[in-house]
Amino acid sequence: QVQLVESGGGLVQAGGSLRLSCAASGRTFSNYAMGWFRRAPGKEREFVAGINWNGAYIRYTDSVKGRFTISRGNTKNAVYLQMNSLKPEDTAVYYCAADRDGGLTTTISDYNYWGQGTQVTVSS
Repeated sequence: QVQLVESGGGLVQAGGSLRLSCAASGRTFSNYAMGWFRRAPGKEREFVAGINWNGAYIRYTDSVKGRFTISRGNTKNAVYLQMNSLKPEDTAVYYCAADRDGGLTTTISDYNYWGQGTQVTVSS
């Protein structure tokens, strides 16, 4: 059974940092692109960051550039999101996703597997 499990969310003050982790199991994800998405209260799910299968291509949404960093684990079955200089507007449920095509994409429907999400709350 394919599973993506996020961890690392929590409550942090503005300006603080969190590191989200996503552990993939059930198959080898080394050829999959991985992405992080978020859904803030009252808003639709949006792309945050993505990385292609070999880590050569990375993309961020404009609002997190320079503050967030996506990376893959050595085994390629894990992906991380380092979040620095957090702002209240970063408050959301963050989801990890995997795309078996391997190419970097920001489109939600391109991703085949999703985690359950982890809550990130940034207080002002």
